[in-house]
Amino acid sequence: MKHGKKYNESAKLIETGKFYDVNEAVEIAVKTGTAKFDETVEIHVRLGVDSRHADQQVRGAVVLPNGTGKKVRTLVIAKGDKADAATAAGSDYVGAEEMVAKIQNENWLDFDVVIATPDMMGVVGRLGKVLGPRGLMPTPKAGTVTPDVAKAVTEAKAGKIEYRLDKTNIIHCPIGKVSFGAEKLQENFDALMGAIIKAKPAATKGQYIKSCAIATTMGPGIKLNVAKFGV
Repeated sequence: MKHGKKYNESAKLIETGKFYDVNEAVEIAVKTGTAKFDETVEIHVRLGVDSRHADQQVRGAVVLPNGTGKKVRTLVIAKGDKADAATAAGSDYVGAEEMVAKIQNENWLDFDVVIATPDMMGVVGRLGKVLGPRGLMPTPKAGTVTPDVAKAVTEAKAGKIEYRLDKTNIIHCPIGKVSFGAEKLQENFDALMGAIIKAKPAATKGQYIKSCAIATTMGPGIKLNVAKFGV
């Protein structure tokens, strides 16, 4: 695969075959983010689990201490007092069956997080085929099916992110923007990695964190020394 000049320049900052400590990796990541826009910094963590087994699923949510640097648009599906609470908390969109119909009929998807009260999940369930593949389906594990919709909206706006395994047992998550600087990115990294380690399934055998890399939107991957995580 042929890369552009900026990518190749960035790649020179990374030693081939070297595994970096987190503090070094985030500093290099900031230097590699040279695009004209504020690049997102992501981590990619490969776990020693088998996601085909229900008892080895790794999924949850964590509030990043410094947010994600992205404006998060929330949709709350609720009625009555709960709908009022969601509006008061600053949710971008609030509604009930009419919102479900809008998504079904108009393929409307102008939101980043969907939050629902438990009593509305019967209606929201109809959207499984639309929201599921996009990772937008509300779940109790992620804290997006909850009676406390106001708290869920506040957390989503503050930078709460969901982490989950893909089919190849890798978790891909943003930890902020290049403009955050190394210190804030490391704080976010530590919060996310702490949550992933805490979520280690009891059924896991052998090494839990197999590999981990940090990369900016347009930059090369920087491999981390996973032995430091002790799992």
